[in-house]
Amino acid sequence: MNKRSFAALTAALALAPLLATGVPGQRAMAAEPSARASASPAGSALLRGVDLDTVTIPELQARMKRGSLTSSDLTRAYLQRIDAIDPKINAVLHISPTALSQAAASDARHRLGSVRGPLDGIPVLLKDNVNTFDMPTTAGSLALAGSPPDTDAKLVETLRAAGAVILGKANMSEWANFRAAKPTSGWSAVGGQTHNPYVLDRNPCGSSSGSAAALAASLAQVAIGTETDGSIVCPAGMNGVVGHKPSLGLVSQSGVVPISAEQDTAGPMARNVTDAAITLAVLSGHHAAGAESAFGRTEAITRPGGLSGKRIGLWRLPSLGADVDTLMTRTAARLRAAGARIVEVTPPYQSRLAELEFPALLSEFRRDIDSYLSSRTGPRDLAGLIEFNRTHPAEHTCFAGQELFELALAAPPTTDPGYRAMRAELKDLSRRSIDETMAAHDLDAIAAPANPPAWTTDCARGDNDVIPSSTPAAVAGYPSLSVPAGFVGELPVGLLLMAGDRQDAELLSLGAAVERRLDAWRAPRYLRSVTPAGATD
Repeated sequence: MNKRSFAALTAALALAPLLATGVPGQRAMAAEPSARASASPAGSALLRGVDLDTVTIPELQARMKRGSLTSSDLTRAYLQRIDAIDPKINAVLHISPTALSQAAASDARHRLGSVRGPLDGIPVLLKDNVNTFDMPTTAGSLALAGSPPDTDAKLVETLRAAGAVILGKANMSEWANFRAAKPTSGWSAVGGQTHNPYVLDRNPCGSSSGSAAALAASLAQVAIGTETDGSIVCPAGMNGVVGHKPSLGLVSQSGVVPISAEQDTAGPMARNVTDAAITLAVLSGHHAAGAESAFGRTEAITRPGGLSGKRIGLWRLPSLGADVDTLMTRTAARLRAAGARIVEVTPPYQSRLAELEFPALLSEFRRDIDSYLSSRTGPRDLAGLIEFNRTHPAEHTCFAGQELFELALAAPPTTDPGYRAMRAELKDLSRRSIDETMAAHDLDAIAAPANPPAWTTDCARGDNDVIPSSTPAAVAGYPSLSVPAGFVGELPVGLLLMAGDRQDAELLSLGAAVERRLDAWRAPRYLRSVTPAGATD
């Protein structure tokens, strides 16, 4: 959840072209005795010729088809990396007790030629607000750290049906940063603090912080994040990976811990746009044609070229700092050199969106969290959740506040005419802010910085994330996509692309071309700290 709107408190998808009980700070161990122990250097040696930092899903599937790679070897290699690297960043909260048996089942399907689709055998991490019947789903809160949900979220059912290996759960910002007025992103009472892999004392941003940090460290091939406003695209940008917030309704939210049904969506996070596109196709139910045709459709949006003649509106957002603005200037020059036309724009109505969004979310959160809690063991409603936090000191170890919970409890119901007028105005102005800007300049997309350089994590201060770029698409329910743009010193900055409703395929195609041209990804070095530095590429 992007807290830009919190400042007011304190003063049919065209996919044819697409691949067409928790203890704080402690990771659950795998139930299969061999799962962690067998993730050894010998296991990773079976991946000779595979660079987990850069390999794509199509490349992995090609190897599996040839028989030179198995899902079991790939899964063991990721488990090994989690053992070796995750202690530095604390991104992985739980390992699935069936990860290796899922991989073995995929290997059997590959041998029989009955592959279910492009994600068959591919290890996937889930954000810890996505229900799984066989692992805890806590949203980072001890209040939900008892029994797991009775059933999987719909999107998990979809992933399992597609043959994906559900590797485990990623840590997240508790309650998706919708508890305290000044939370610290990446911290939860269940999982502790997740660190930015590039510089460990810096913040990973947003509530999908563990998903993004894990991908940056190559602890899974893809991950699932969720966003209400900024919590996929900001962590993606700040951790140097790709994050796609789909059009609202494209991915089922059934079984996902909510903030607002009017804005919430799950979406794919990956180290490249190709993998994000494949994962979106599966999540949205467009994988039934099988791996071969899915890869063919992916190639349609990721083939070389694609920037010549494209018109992109650049929303600079100088409030994010001179170093970021310098990087945006350099980014625009590179895109122009590839044949794109860059037009400077400022989408309208942003002040009014900031004024209205937060009060609307309060009412929606009260409605939606009460409904979700009624399905779980633990507090049965928001009032019970507030009381739980008051009486459990472990919930106060980073920040004590639950001001947003308290405000939501007192907010008008969603049946209130004032609330309904507010949400109607939000929907209208957010869509107009994108539609009118794109029409006025005949644009294919609007681009903006996805994030500032990561701030130092500080529980006493909280986040420093007034980042307005995610808001128009988040409130409108339109798609947005963050791709790596470059670095300010050692810290990644993403380029956020947004487009009109159900233009996910077109946006991913453009994002793939931008990704190729900028070629900005580099592996993290897990530095302990850095001094301020100028922009680098």
